[in-house]
Amino acid sequence: MSEHDKLLMRILRGTGDTDIPFDCMRGLLRILGFEERVRGSHHIFSKEGVEEIINLQPKAGGKAKPYQVKQVRQIILKYRLGG
Repeated sequence: MSEHDKLLMRILRGTGDTDIPFDCMRGLLRILGFEERVRGSHHIFSKEGVEEIINLQPKAGGKAKPYQVKQVRQIILKYRLGG
């Protein structure tokens, strides 16, 4: 199982939302087919066929914000991304 598969499973389980590395979550979204653009500290992800736009900002320590991890999880589940 690849690192991205392990991260996807952690996000989908929802048990460690406070401990997801920001750069790993960015990488996972790119693997899932999202396009990224950066405006200052905002990393904005969009994908054809996905209505929502994901706007991520890292928190101190290089971790993703828990509420943003939850948003990503909801989008992955809604659109059945990641296999």
